[in-house]
Amino acid sequence: MKVYIDGEFYDRSEARISVFDHGLLYGDGVFEGIRIYGGKIFRLREHLDRLYDSAKSILLDIPMSKPDMEKAVSDTVQINERNEGYIRLIVTRGAGELGLDPGQCARPTVIIIAGDIQLYPPEYYDKGIAVVTASSRRMPSDSLDPRIKSLNYLNNVMAKIEAGQAGCLEAVMLNHEGYVSECTADNIFLVRSGKIATPAVNCGALGGITRSAVIELAGSLGIEVREAQLTRYDLYTADECFMTGTGAEIVPVVKIDGRGIGEGQPGPMTKRLAEEFRKLAGRQQ
Repeated sequence: MKVYIDGEFYDRSEARISVFDHGLLYGDGVFEGIRIYGGKIFRLREHLDRLYDSAKSILLDIPMSKPDMEKAVSDTVQINERNEGYIRLIVTRGAGELGLDPGQCARPTVIIIAGDIQLYPPEYYDKGIAVVTASSRRMPSDSLDPRIKSLNYLNNVMAKIEAGQAGCLEAVMLNHEGYVSECTADNIFLVRSGKIATPAVNCGALGGITRSAVIELAGSLGIEVREAQLTRYDLYTADECFMTGTGAEIVPVVKIDGRGIGEGQPGPMTKRLAEEFRKLAGRQQ
């Protein structure tokens, strides 16, 4: 594996950044997770738009233009001969002095990794998964806007730990008002009476790239989708439920907090959308 760091490629064993990098010291930076399907990078421009918006919102000046970043990502995929896989694109504040002041950092660090990822075992796409509600609440929007995909994921990590302690792979996170926000690494959707609903971004949900793709696919199929304030009651009483994410794609959820969802198995709309997403990604089975 060759890792891109600030314009150069390094063997995995030689890929290093400073221990004084503020991305390490304070989680000061932004990132994107991107999929590769059939040698093509899925929705790269949308990911880059979100990366640069995240950076702008935290006053982080990425030292590359979008076209140059696009080329760097493509070059990383090519040099690693990746036909399928996952890209982690990271921009940190860069190396500086101890202390929070970002003005001490001379230049942001750009890192691009192209490798493998598998978040869920294959059988869960056929049978669905069980999730729990985490006691760890989503960071309030007035503290840190959820549209910023920052390196500081401790909030999500704590909820992920709760999921593992409950014997589940994922956890639903609520916001400070008790509304459903998202899962620790995925967006969440429900189906009720032939219509789809998903938490609005102002409820603390990340504006996911796969989330947007699914909303578009549903629209093309004539399925109504609404972004709304949802409670656990809405999840418990749904006909179907599923999660979406770059790594996960579309994963059925069949049980939440011990309650079976719908028939307790992946529903027809979830299956249809998963099939359409595979077509969109160019990996129809």
